[in-house]
Amino acid sequence: MAIHLTPTELGREAGMHRREVIAKCMELGVPIFQGRIDKTLFLSSLKQAKQATTLAKA
Repeated sequence: MAIHLTPTELGREAGMHRREVIAKCMELGVPIFQGRIDKTLFLSSLKQAKQATTLAKA
C-alpha cells in the first residue's frame, strides 16, 4: 500500500477533486514533494482542520 500519492490518486481516495487536494495542501501546509503527497499527513491534517472548525462553531 502506497503512502505517497499523486494529487489525483489522493483525490480518488479522499473523495475530492485533484484541484481541491492541491488547494487543501496549500491551505494546511502539507508539503507536495516531487508531485507526491503523504497520504497519512494529508488525511490527519484534514481531520484536524474539520475538528477545529466544528469546535469554533460550537
